[in-house]
Amino acid sequence: MSALKQNLELEVKKALKSLYSLDASILEIQQTRKDFEGDLTLVVFPFLRASRKGPEQTAQQIGEYLHENVAQISGFNVVKGFLNLVISNEVWLQNLQNITEHTNYGLKPVGSDTIMVEYSSPNTNKPLHLGHVRNVLLGYSVANILEAAGNKVVKTQIINDRGIHICKSMLAWQKWGNGETPQSTGLKGDKLVGNYYVRFDKEYKLEIEQLLSQGLPEEKAKNEAPILVEAREMLQKWEQGDADVLALWNKMNGWVYDGFEATYEKIGVDFNEIYYESNTYLLGKKVVEEGLAKGVFEKDEDGSVWIDLTDEGLDRKILLRSDGTSVYMTQDIGTAIQRSEDYHINGMIYTVGNEQDYHFKVLFIILKKLGFDWAERLFHLSYGMVDLPSGKMKSREGTVVDADDLMQQQIDTAKEISEELGKTEGMTEMEKEELYEMVGLGALKYFILKVDPKKRILFNPAESIDFQGNTGPFIQYTHARIKSLLRRADLDNLAWNGFEVASYTELQAEERELTKLLAQYPEVIQLAASEYSPAQIANYVYDLVKGYNAFYQKWPIFIEENKDTILFRLQLSAQVAKVIQSGMSLLGIKVPERM
Repeated sequence: MSALKQNLELEVKKALKSLYSLDASILEIQQTRKDFEGDLTLVVFPFLRASRKGPEQTAQQIGEYLHENVAQISGFNVVKGFLNLVISNEVWLQNLQNITEHTNYGLKPVGSDTIMVEYSSPNTNKPLHLGHVRNVLLGYSVANILEAAGNKVVKTQIINDRGIHICKSMLAWQKWGNGETPQSTGLKGDKLVGNYYVRFDKEYKLEIEQLLSQGLPEEKAKNEAPILVEAREMLQKWEQGDADVLALWNKMNGWVYDGFEATYEKIGVDFNEIYYESNTYLLGKKVVEEGLAKGVFEKDEDGSVWIDLTDEGLDRKILLRSDGTSVYMTQDIGTAIQRSEDYHINGMIYTVGNEQDYHFKVLFIILKKLGFDWAERLFHLSYGMVDLPSGKMKSREGTVVDADDLMQQQIDTAKEISEELGKTEGMTEMEKEELYEMVGLGALKYFILKVDPKKRILFNPAESIDFQGNTGPFIQYTHARIKSLLRRADLDNLAWNGFEVASYTELQAEERELTKLLAQYPEVIQLAASEYSPAQIANYVYDLVKGYNAFYQKWPIFIEENKDTILFRLQLSAQVAKVIQSGMSLLGIKVPERM
């Protein structure tokens, strides 16, 4: 499609030069709106001064010139100041022929630009939950799309493995764990540690109530609760390198990492590089000290270090506490610098929820003030939260939707619905289990990724697994249907795979629409990459599937008498399946061969 537009731009410029002696540098050519006849639309308002005619007359004159002089233009119509151009069937058929000859259609070769994409970045005090699910699916898909658009991509995460929240879980296990382990309990390590994070919060609230009953003000009670004081002391011991605290930290974090890895494998995401806050916060502290010496930061009387961003329309931000311990911002400064040293990146994408918008605005400003020119190429991929019909999740209170439980629920629901609809007839038990997982997880991923990242999501598991409408299973089923048609064709010895579609002469409206949609795929990838939006891919694939089903409903393949027509439609179907599979893989979704 982009090559077609570029060629058309050249022809329009020739027309403007011939008709009005106008040397136009910028043209506005866009896809024709669906409610009008045509394929591409030229906006003619900028040419009215040169044409000295009204918009309709100008559009008509340019349209007539193009129709007469450009073989690719088979017709046109004028709507006010818009010239809708009809591209000849031969163009679409030749484009389809090109698609059949490219295995990786739509994907650009990897170039020299390196972009790092950060996603997941969990804390080691609890398992991954529904909020993390949107994060990892979004980040992983954006990484896939950026690579498809021709970039080298480094997939990374920063594991927040230190800090007061980590000490809370450690302290609670030390007090009430009685030595239990993932092996002794049968629990995944991340779930076991998460239980003690919840236990800490429960005990903390009880102590606050006791202090309030003794007459302490609420803020004082919250700060002086004995269990919180102990957690702070444990954090100080950790930063001082206390052997016992470090041994406990290593042991419990190890449990959590094993749990995370199992979850990542199940959901189908991976990483090229992993950073740990425990390694990068020291670099951050060092840089803060250097910035303090340069006057970028300032120290308060209590010894805490801040940056004053009031001249930027923001406020003061703490970088080191009065006791010398660091905060998230300190760690993020160190991590960003470490990554720049490790990889000569052309860009860095932080996939983090929109509640951290302010944090990243401040981080990027600080890095610029510290003199790092690459800070201009940092981007916060901010996304909306995920809610359930039951309401907002809270980790401390143990009301989160566990990612593992959510995935299993999706798989179980897919099994139930698939069996009810008879989608698994003739399959072995192993094939059935693979299908249930493919459909269940595909439904989850598609439901989340089809929504613009900036929008909040109300996730309804039941709605996600539906074999009709804008859902993952609907797309998966269409792919399986096409594959079934192709298997039947192979059994009938129909040589569709070698059919030259460019030689086809009779192109029906629904077939034409499909060839147009297929031609748009490379542009959709580039658009999704530029906007960091998997939703562009998801909704394109849905439109393609809708177009295919409209075609197949009107033109059933095997009742056709003309053999060339059968072969053409099989080849067209095969290319639709290829693009469905490619687009869904960019979303991290598998599509079945049978269903």
